[in-house]
Order: sequence, then C-alpha cells, then structure tokens
Amino acid sequence: MSPRIFSLVFILCCMVEPSPSGVTAWAGESATPTYSLTDILALAVEHSPTLAGAEGLVKQSHGQRITAGAYPNPSISGSAGPGAIRDPSTGVRITERTISVEQPLEWPGKRQARQEAANAGVAEASAALEATRLALLADVKVAFYSVLFAQRDAELAIQNVAMVEEVLRTVKARVAAGEATSFDTMKAGVEVQKAQKEVARAYNALLVAKTRLNTLTAGSLGKQFSIQGDFLPPRQGLDVERLTAQAFEQHPALRRVAKLAEQAEHTVRLERESRVPNISVQGNYHREAGDESLTAGLSVPLPLWYRRQGEIETALGAKYRADAERLRAKNELEQAITQHAQEVRTAQDQLQVFETGLLKQAEQTLTVARTSFRQGAASLLDVLDAQRVYRQTLLEYAQVRADLSIALVRLERSLGAPL
Repeated sequence: MSPRIFSLVFILCCMVEPSPSGVTAWAGESATPTYSLTDILALAVEHSPTLAGAEGLVKQSHGQRITAGAYPNPSISGSAGPGAIRDPSTGVRITERTISVEQPLEWPGKRQARQEAANAGVAEASAALEATRLALLADVKVAFYSVLFAQRDAELAIQNVAMVEEVLRTVKARVAAGEATSFDTMKAGVEVQKAQKEVARAYNALLVAKTRLNTLTAGSLGKQFSIQGDFLPPRQGLDVERLTAQAFEQHPALRRVAKLAEQAEHTVRLERESRVPNISVQGNYHREAGDESLTAGLSVPLPLWYRRQGEIETALGAKYRADAERLRAKNELEQAITQHAQEVRTAQDQLQVFETGLLKQAEQTLTVARTSFRQGAASLLDVLDAQRVYRQTLLEYAQVRADLSIALVRLERSLGAPL
C-alpha cells in the first residue's frame, strides 16, 4: 500500500474510538458531553420553539376565555356651559349641565354561548399542546435511533477497512511466494479503496443524523456531542383492535379536533343568540336656567333588515368542517396504528431470522473463507465475497433493529401514550 493510502486509512480508523459506555464516539469527542435518550428528550422539551409556540396558544386561549367572561363597560358623557334667561326682569344666569349614563345589558344566552365556546377553545389548545409535545418526543426518538444506526454503520465500515487490509497483506505475501499474481494485488487494493470510500460515506451520514437530532433540541446539544443507548427490544402481543380503541379514548389529536368541533357548535349557538339585540339602560340629568330634569330610558336596536344570516352560515360551515376533520383524524389514526403495528411485526420477524441463524452463518462463512484463502484452498474472489456478505448482513441486522425501534416509536405516537 502506498504511504498516502496508508495515511488516509489510519486517519479514518482513528476517527472512532470506543467510549466507556460501549457506544462508539468519534475522535475529538472524548471530552465532549455524552447524552442519553432521556437527557435529549428533556432538552428538546425545554428548548423547542415548536413547543413554546403551542404553549403560547394555550396562554392566548386563556386570554380569550377572560375576554368572553367580561361584562360590557358603562359609558358616561357630560356637557356644561353658561346659560341665562333672556327676560331682563329675572336676570337668572347659571352654568347649564347635562350628564348621561348608559349601561349595555347583554342577552344571557349569548354570553353563555360565548363563554362555553371559549372554554372549548382552552381545552382544544391544551390538547394541541399535548399533541405537539407527543410529536416532538417521537421525532427526537426517531432521530436518536437514526444516529445509533449511523454510528453502527460507521463502526462496520471501519472494521471492513481493517479486514480488507488484512486480505491485501495476505495477497502480497502469496505474490511474494509466487502463489498468486500481481493482478490479485490490484483487486485487493481496489477493495481497500472501496472500503475507505464507505468509511467517508458512513461518517457523512452520521454527521447528517447528528445534525438532525441537534436541530430538534434547538441546538442545545452543541456542535460536538456523543450519545449512549441501545435500540428498543421486541414487543409481543400487539392487538390492533385494542390499541385502536385505546387511541380513540386518549389520543390528544382526537381530543383537539373534538374540542374544535364543540367550539364550532357553541359558536353557531352564539351567532343565533346574537339575533336578540342587547338592551342599553340610560339615565340622564339635565340642569338649565329655569329647568332641572332627571330621566331614564332604554335603547333597543331593531333587527328588522338583517338578522346575522351571514354570520350564522359562516359558523355552520366551520362546524361542518370541524366534524369532517374529526372523522378524518379518526380514520387516519386507525390507518397509522394498523400500519405501524404491521411494521413492528415485520421487523420482529426479520430480527428473529437474523438472530436464529443468519448472523452465525455469515460469520462462519467468512471464517471458513479466510482460513481457506490463507491455506490457498480458496480464491481472492471467494474471500472478498464472503467479506461483503458478512458486512452486509451485520448492516442489515442493525437496520432491522433501527426499523423496529422507529416503528415502535411511531406506534406509540399513534396511540398517544407509551405501549
């Protein structure tokens, strides 16, 4: 191998190093913070702008509920100025003044409907906050397991470099002994270069996965960090019908659309009650030269030409849309539970195939091929094929474990609660 290629492989091999927890950490990260899944979830909840926005909507809905419960304020007006009787015999001159007080009285049915709509809005915002939190935690878990898989991919790529380098050394020794041709050395050298390229690819994939995880925590993990943890174990006994019924009862997304439909229903009633006009009670005090009066009265708008037909129709349209959204959410949730439960079963079946024989067979095949190659009983192509099959088997096994963990996380998100 040329000095340049050797230096590249050495650098790439030094890019990972085992951490005390047994999880590979990239070089330069030995002094960087290491986070578990629990730590990352806590950071995401604390720093996520998406969650902060949902919390802002909850505060906004509380403010709207306060507004809905407020009473109309009274109004007061007054005027004053000098006045006199024109008859010179009297000579009366006073400061004339007028004071008016008006208090609107809201129709009780309208006030009650507005308050109930506001209460449903608070419940809808709270459910939306819970659904946002559920989605955020699921996204963080998926990104975490993606980083674990990318990390395993990088480890296998580094191991593959070491193994093909050993094959290259064996080929060179056989060429020196006259047992092989220089063409075999070229083929083995090409395999080394391909293995080095796989290391670079795996490293880039790991950086992308870690960036995605860091983004979900609003950058609180920092530029350099490492993780510790493992994939989720298999789960047996997943009853789709029972899980679907459970999700219909507890999922915050369904509660959100249900409260949205309830709010729309109260809004329809509010617009219908608003056809009854508000009454205003008035009181007036008037003092002028030669006269003083105190009067009271009522002000009643007459809904003769327009009785809020447009507002009622708009509210009914919002109610129909909310009912349709509720039905759509239930259908999508049922479909998601069925899909993710099947993904869990498929991943568990594949995992069983790997663990009951495939992994052991690939390892035994590679061991036999390498031993036979050193003894001259197998060709270079045989050992390279066995090496590729072994690495691919390990990579697919890691992919199945990651798929199982991600499917379980997505199933929990569809259920609205942990399994």
